[in-house]
Amino acid sequence: MCLATVHQSPCEILTASFLNPLSFLRCMVMKTGSLRRKSKQILTKDPWMRGKISMGRYFAQLKDGQSVILQAEPAVHGGMYFHRFHGKIGVIEGKAGSCYHVKINDKGKEKTLIVHPVHLKTV
Repeated sequence: MCLATVHQSPCEILTASFLNPLSFLRCMVMKTGSLRRKSKQILTKDPWMRGKISMGRYFAQLKDGQSVILQAEPAVHGGMYFHRFHGKIGVIEGKAGSCYHVKINDKGKEKTLIVHPVHLKTV
């Protein structure tokens, strides 16, 4: 006769094992990597562009309705967006402290990001 009944999952069978008390960890789904996984190419500067950041871009004043391109500045980690949105064109909606609300279209769905002006380039 089989040890597993109809109502038991493989995880329940493994938890009953007294030989390996941590065997239930094999059935749990674990996240691989972090938010910056597979973003090395996007967040790397060219050798001739390395060095100090542009103060004009850091303190840029943008207006509502202005079109911008999301272009990450790897030297500044604060106010950075998720790397999937790199290169997207968006519209400034408003300001939140020193950052801006940027409205983008992500595969047919409107999304609003909060981005620091150093990561934005005007069109």
